Amino acid sequence: MQSPTSPKPKGASLTKRVLVGRAVASSGLEHTLLPKILALPVFSSDALSSVAYATEEILHVLLGASLLASHFVMPIAAAIASLMIIVVVSYRQTVKAYPSGGGAYIVSKENLGMTPGLVAAAALLIDYILTVSVSIAAGVFAIYSAAPGLKHLAVPISIGLVIMITVVNLRGVKESGSIFAVPTYAFIASVVALIGIGLFRCLGGCPLAEDIVAKGELATTVGPLSAWVVLRAFSSGATALTGVEAISNGVPAFRRPQSKNASETLAIMGVIAVSMFLGISFLASRMQVTVSEERSVLAQIAHATFGGGIGFVLVQIFTASILVLAANTSYQDFPRLASILARDRFLPRQFSNRGDRLVFSNGVVVLAVFSCLLLWLFDADVNKLVQLYVVGVFTSFTLSQSGMVRHWLAERHKGEGAAKGWRASIVINAIGALATGVVLVVVTATKFSHGAYIVIIAIPVIVFMFRSIHSHYEVVKRQLRRETITAGVRGTNHVVLLVRDIDSSASEALGYVRAIRPLNLRPVFPVTGAAMPDDVQERWRALAHGMPDLEPIPIKGSDLLGAMRAFISGLDRSDDDFVTVIVPELIEEGMTAYLLRKRALIRLKAGLLREPNVVVADVPVAGDSELQGDRSLIPQRTVALVFVSSVHDATIRAVNYAQSLGAAETRAIYFELDPDEASRIEADWFDKRLGIPLDVVEAPFRDLTGPMIEEVRRFTVREDTLVSVVVPEFVVRKWRHLLLHNQNALFVKRLMLFEERVVLSSVPFVLADPKELAPARG
Repeated sequence: MQSPTSPKPKGASLTKRVLVGRAVASSGLEHTLLPKILALPVFSSDALSSVAYATEEILHVLLGASLLASHFVMPIAAAIASLMIIVVVSYRQTVKAYPSGGGAYIVSKENLGMTPGLVAAAALLIDYILTVSVSIAAGVFAIYSAAPGLKHLAVPISIGLVIMITVVNLRGVKESGSIFAVPTYAFIASVVALIGIGLFRCLGGCPLAEDIVAKGELATTVGPLSAWVVLRAFSSGATALTGVEAISNGVPAFRRPQSKNASETLAIMGVIAVSMFLGISFLASRMQVTVSEERSVLAQIAHATFGGGIGFVLVQIFTASILVLAANTSYQDFPRLASILARDRFLPRQFSNRGDRLVFSNGVVVLAVFSCLLLWLFDADVNKLVQLYVVGVFTSFTLSQSGMVRHWLAERHKGEGAAKGWRASIVINAIGALATGVVLVVVTATKFSHGAYIVIIAIPVIVFMFRSIHSHYEVVKRQLRRETITAGVRGTNHVVLLVRDIDSSASEALGYVRAIRPLNLRPVFPVTGAAMPDDVQERWRALAHGMPDLEPIPIKGSDLLGAMRAFISGLDRSDDDFVTVIVPELIEEGMTAYLLRKRALIRLKAGLLREPNVVVADVPVAGDSELQGDRSLIPQRTVALVFVSSVHDATIRAVNYAQSLGAAETRAIYFELDPDEASRIEADWFDKRLGIPLDVVEAPFRDLTGPMIEEVRRFTVREDTLVSVVVPEFVVRKWRHLLLHNQNALFVKRLMLFEERVVLSSVPFVLADPKELAPARG
C-alpha cells in the first residue's frame, strides 16, 4: 500500500493554508479529542451564555403587561432552573446510554421510529442555526450597550463575527476550544464576581438600576397579570435551556473514557448555568431594572453593582465575548449531526466529508451561510430572533427523553443482561419527557403568533426534504446493485473520432486510436451548410497514413451535440457494444478561461454521456495548434487505470470498458479515505472476480489531488507511455440531484486536463426512472 505525502500548497491553496492551517492526516483524529477543561467552553458556551439574556426575556414579557410585575421574575426563574436540572440529569442518562453521540436524532430514531428521529433532527438543525444568530445578535447588543454609537452597524458587525468564528472552526475542534476557553472562563468568573458583589451590596439594600429609556412596547400602567402572561414569560425565559443537549451530541469529541467525561462535563455545566441564572434573576428583580434597546439587563445590573467603571466594562467585554462565542457550540454540533444524517443518506453525502483539519467543513460553511441570512433578515434583533428559538429546542428535548424511556423499557426485558440502574434511569427520563413535553405545549401556544409558526412550518418541510434525499439515494443504490452488468462481458468498441481541425490535438488523438487498435473507426468532421473543404481531407490523409477518410457530418447552426447524437444512433451495434467518442481539444488557457470559452465543447461531452453505452474520451493537448513532430505515432506502452470508489454495476461496466482497450497493463485503483471502507472494497472486489488487480492507495489528507497525480505520473514518467484513465460516472436525470453526489468524475476530469500523455475516458452509468426498473437478478 502506497502512502503519498501531503501535497504542497499553491495559489489559492496557499491562502487556504494561511487561514485554516496545514492539513492533518486522518490518523491524527485521536489527537483532536478534547479534555474536559476544553470541552466545557466548546460544548457549553451556548448554555452558559443563555443566562445573559434569559432573564431579560422574562422581564420583557412581564413589564409589557405591568410596570410592577418584576416580583414574578424569581418564581418563574426558579421554575426554569428546576426544569434545567431535570433536563441536565436526563441527558446524563442519554450520554451514558449512547456514547457514540447523535443526541436526540439517534435516540428518537432507534426507539421511536424514523419519522420522530427526523423531526428531532430537523428541530436540532434549526436550533443550531438560531443559536448562532441569537448568540451573535445578543453579543453585538452587549457591545453597543457599552458603545451606543455602534448600534447602526449591528448587522455588518454580526455577519463579520460569524465569518470570524467560521474561520476559527475550520481550523479544527481543538484549536477552537483553545481559543474560546479564556473568554468562556473569564465570563464565568466575571458573572460570579458580579453576583457575589451584588448580593453583598444587597445586604444593606440593593442598589437601584440607573433610569434609562425603556422599550416603547412596555406597559405604562400597573395591573394584575393573567396566567397567560406568566406562561409567556416562562416560555421566553426557557431560552436558558438552549444548548443543554449539545454535550450529548458531541460525546465522540471527548477524550476517553468519552461517556464518563461527557457526563461529568454536563453536570459541571448544569451547576454553573443554574447558579448564574438564579443569581442574575434575583439581582434583576431587586434592582428594579427594565428592558431597553440601549442597555441589556445584565449591563444594568453590572452598572448598578459596580457603579460603572472598570467592573462594568469588563462584564460587558466578557459578556459580549461569551455571547459571540456561544455560537461555537452550534459549530461543533451542526456539522456533526449533518454528517450523521449524511451517513444515513438523509442529507447530501458531502456533509460526511472531513476537511483538512478533520472537521466536517461543509457543515461549518452551510451553518455560517444560513446564520448570516437570518441575521440580515431580522436586522440582528435578539427579541425578533428569540421568538423562533425554543420550539425546536423543546421538540428535540421531548422526543429524546421519550426515546430514552422506550430504551430503558427495552432494557427491562433483557433480564440479567439489562444495564445497571435502568429503574432509576427510566424514572428520570420519564420526568424529563413529561416536563419538556408540557413546556413544548406552552411554548408553542404562547409563541405561535410571535414567530414560532415559522419553525413549526419549517420542521415538516425539512423532514420532507430528508425523505426525498433518502428516496433518491435508495433508488441509486438499487440501480447500482441490480447485477445487470456481468464482469468480463464486453462487445465491440466502436470508435468515433471527432476532428474539428487538423492540429496537434488531432495528431495526439490519432496516436491514441492507434494504441487501442479499434476494429471500427469512424473519423468525422463537422460541417455547416457547405461541403468539407478539400484541403482538410488532404491534410488528414497526410497525417492519418492509411486511416479511413474523414466523414462529414452536417450540423444545424451550432448544434454539434445533436449532429453527433444523430450519427451515433445510426451506428450498427449490439447492446453490449461500446461507442467511444474521442474528443481532441487544445488547452491554451487556465481553468477559469477554459470553462468560459469552451462551454460548447463541455456541453457536448456532458450531453453525449446520456447516450446508451457511449464513452467520452477526452484527449487534451496543452499549447498551440501547430503540429510539432508526429504526435500520431503509436505509444510504445499503454496503461489503463480505472479509478473506483465502490464495487457495483457502474464499476463493473468501467472495468469491462478498460479491458476492451487492450492496454499493455490494466489496473484498478481505490484511494483510501477510510481504512474500514477499504477492507470492504477489497472483499467485494475479490468476490466479483473482475479480472484485473486492485491497488489501494492511501489518501491520508483526504485530498485526492496528490495521490491521483502521483499514480498517473508513476507511468507517464516514461515518455513512451500513454495512460488511459477510466472513470465510472453517474448521470442523474434531474439537475438538482447533482447536489447529492460528490461529483468525483468532474474532479478527475479537471485534474487530468493538463496532464501530458493522459486520456480520460468517462464511462457513464445513466440512472433510470425508478418506474422503468426491471427486477434485479436473484
